[in-house]
Amino acid sequence: MRYKTFLLFLILALVLVACGGGNNAATNTEPVAPAEEEAAPAQEEAPAEAEEMANQVEVFSWWTGGGEAAGLEAMIKVFNEKYPDIEFINAAVAGGAGTNARAVLATRLQAGDAPDSWQGHAGQELIGTYVAAGQLEPVNFLFEENGWLDVMPETLIPLISQDGNIYSVPVNIHRANVLWNNPTVLAENGIDVPTTLDEWFTAMDALQAAGMEAPLAMGEQWTAMHLFETILLASLGADDYNALWDGGKSWSEPEVAAALENFAKVLSYTNSDASALSWQDAAQLVVNGDAAFNVMGDWAEGYFREIGFEPNSGYGWSPVPGTNGNFQFLSDSFVLPVGAPHREAAIAWLTVAGSREGQDAFNPVKGSIPARSDGDRALYGEYLLSAMDDWSNNTVVGSLTHGVVANDSWKSEIDTALGLFLVDKDAATFQTALATACTSSGPCQ
Repeated sequence: MRYKTFLLFLILALVLVACGGGNNAATNTEPVAPAEEEAAPAQEEAPAEAEEMANQVEVFSWWTGGGEAAGLEAMIKVFNEKYPDIEFINAAVAGGAGTNARAVLATRLQAGDAPDSWQGHAGQELIGTYVAAGQLEPVNFLFEENGWLDVMPETLIPLISQDGNIYSVPVNIHRANVLWNNPTVLAENGIDVPTTLDEWFTAMDALQAAGMEAPLAMGEQWTAMHLFETILLASLGADDYNALWDGGKSWSEPEVAAALENFAKVLSYTNSDASALSWQDAAQLVVNGDAAFNVMGDWAEGYFREIGFEPNSGYGWSPVPGTNGNFQFLSDSFVLPVGAPHREAAIAWLTVAGSREGQDAFNPVKGSIPARSDGDRALYGEYLLSAMDDWSNNTVVGSLTHGVVANDSWKSEIDTALGLFLVDKDAATFQTALATACTSSGPCQ
């Protein structure tokens, strides 16, 4: 009996152990099975998420107002029609003719957060900054695939290239040395459009005598630099102007001193609130009749048309006095960053930016001429047609303010010296600072 009882207890114990072991096994394995089931869907979703991310392109620029923003929207429309499955993200930043945007871009690049493409100026702004830092991918393949070398100006390609590699896609050509005027104001005061600096000074003296306090409208500091480069060209001529940027002419020479005196005199005709105005505000003063003149690039023409003014009645134009026969140019370009987050989408954008259709949508609205030589002239207004003709016939020189002739470091030193000059108007000190800047950051070592 005791044996049977013992045997019964032994059997019960074995059953309990078996059940307990089964429960432990279940406890050990049940969390694994659900984890495997959950991991599979995550792996399946990853390609879909990657595909969604690939179907976008973030393009960085400073085109936020006037004709420039409208021109960008026109080119985006072409892009959307050609690539409807790619979402276009407009990452434009306003202010300072790109100064604010480039500061934001520098921060993003430092943080490893590059946009898929960004706007830059052809010339030393791109070559001396981003190419030097190894941040741009060559785009020779786009020029070869699309035949762009046959339709892009020979004068432009070297400015966007280094060591045989092309680093950007130019979308336009702008002219910097344009004097905009109010035809009604000039006619009412019996003033002809000036062609020399002396004629311009005489005209502005007459306007001030008639009660116009500031005949020449100017905006914030970058617009003063824009004015400065045109006065350098007017005072020195194309050869000596170019020589300043390649080290062939010293900034300490008497001719430069005379040019700075001319610049100081030009500033005496400008509005006292210039530092508080954008370039659009300054341009508006002219068409409103509050000023007679404004020196600005030909993007101003797109702005005038956008706000409802007609050429030759609401506004007129001519080369900055003393610069006739010279085309002081700049070019907006887009780049392909090394490690672009959405490289194929960025290539799609660059393909549109370099296309005839994209440029003919963009430039007539923005107020610029196409970088391509085969633009449809029927789409361009009277001013832009004159710019096309001058581009092909004039002596071409580069812009300081807009990135052609000086690298960022050199331009920054000039800008600092200019800021001090705008306050104290001391031309001798300004000249010394310009010579020092060329030695420290330019070709004058």
